[in-house]
Amino acid sequence: MPTDREILRTLANEYAEAAGHPRNAENAKLYRAVNGLRMIRPVVLINEEPWCELNTGGELTLYCTDPDFRRAEQHMRRMLYKWRHYPCDMIVPPYIPVDKIIGGESGWLSVIEDTIETGDGNNIKSHEYTDQLANPEDIDKLKMPKFTYEEKATLAIQQKLDEAVGDIIPIRLIGQGAYITPWDKISTYRGVTNLLIDLVDRPEHSHAIMEKMTRMFIEQYRQFEELGLLDRDPLILHCTAGLCDELVTEPDQPVLRKNVWGRGTAQIFASVSKEMHEEFEIEYEKRLMEPFGLVYYGCCEPLDKKIDIVKKIPRLRKISITPWANADIAAEAIGKDYVVALKPNPANVGAAFDREVIRNEVKHLLDACARNNCTCELTLKDISTVAHNPNHLEIWEQTVMELVRAY
Repeated sequence: MPTDREILRTLANEYAEAAGHPRNAENAKLYRAVNGLRMIRPVVLINEEPWCELNTGGELTLYCTDPDFRRAEQHMRRMLYKWRHYPCDMIVPPYIPVDKIIGGESGWLSVIEDTIETGDGNNIKSHEYTDQLANPEDIDKLKMPKFTYEEKATLAIQQKLDEAVGDIIPIRLIGQGAYITPWDKISTYRGVTNLLIDLVDRPEHSHAIMEKMTRMFIEQYRQFEELGLLDRDPLILHCTAGLCDELVTEPDQPVLRKNVWGRGTAQIFASVSKEMHEEFEIEYEKRLMEPFGLVYYGCCEPLDKKIDIVKKIPRLRKISITPWANADIAAEAIGKDYVVALKPNPANVGAAFDREVIRNEVKHLLDACARNNCTCELTLKDISTVAHNPNHLEIWEQTVMELVRAY
């Protein structure tokens, strides 16, 4: 059997070849054009795949035994798999990433839950959460964070990988993106039913929880900035194009919150009114996003009828349009002022796979944006299954790339 080092070096040579392909630079221009509201054509990406269903040919099988080498191996194997089978507009980064290790106390609670799993290795689960914030005094369980940067441990991993493959591909330290989702956290601490009922029955309690979390998140990212933990010029922003000319920092300069994207969402608010969404989320979101250079808002919650309140978020640049939103209404409301982050329906690559359904859906999304002069991108994500047929992703990619290249 080859050693871990031999395994990594073989992979690194193939990875470096992909990372050096001119297509990466071409795609980087597409990313920056979209995020700068001067779109050349829509960017297309596939992320959040069901990896447990894709290893039919053994391309994703891991062989390294050392945990640090194994993480690097997984990164390279997954990137190369996408590059071979459904690249869309992906960029293979010209480095192997090493996450900066964060220590200290986050102040967050441990989730107490029961789960139901499919048993096939899929990370999609059904959750039932215990309410840990039922009473006003429970809010005191949430503590203000005190983070540390475990630099010595981080640099040790970087050095180990550098000694193994650094002569083939650089090893780069990666910081944190700003993913700020108080209501996602609250739903795991309370359960969905209790959370939604209290918006009506005990609004003061809901506001008190959100106020505490808002202050915690603001302090968390203030500390990340102070400790040098924010990521510099990331390629991807939560499954969408991340590169942007307005947020570039020089290599010798610290990365500040004003140099990075802020990312906000309130997915559980899919079922609340616009007025309630504004009162319990947008008013806090304005404070949360204030320090950041640009903002991407929304995820799975339909925002098509709430664009006017979303626009109140400072330095908003990108808005998520979920499969459960009306793209025609959303595109008309957004116009050319923001990036429309379109999310085609991931169910269409599952058991009911039909290429014409995919073509018609994506064509409708693109037509809605074209009519309204929108800058847009397409991301297939939240893919819980491809019905154990990886070819579904390849056909989706081929179909959608044909449409955007003719856009």
